[in-house]
Amino acid sequence: MLALKPNCECCDKDLAADAPDAMICTFECTFCADCVEARLGGVCPNCGGNFAARPIRPAAALARFPASSERFSKAHKACAA
Repeated sequence: MLALKPNCECCDKDLAADAPDAMICTFECTFCADCVEARLGGVCPNCGGNFAARPIRPAAALARFPASSERFSKAHKACAA
């Protein structure tokens, strides 16, 4: 089951469980669409894979299986301000 991480790993933007701009790779690295396009060139800096829109968990399932509250960030050259 997807962890539904609450933030962009690059810019730390909040990404709610139903965020339409949340993007993930096959390892569930989570970034906002702005960082994926403008900073990362569509390539995950952790695994080298591509991104897809993160699925939105239906509200009924979200109540039973909530999104993660643990924030995650990692230093990437492309993310440096």
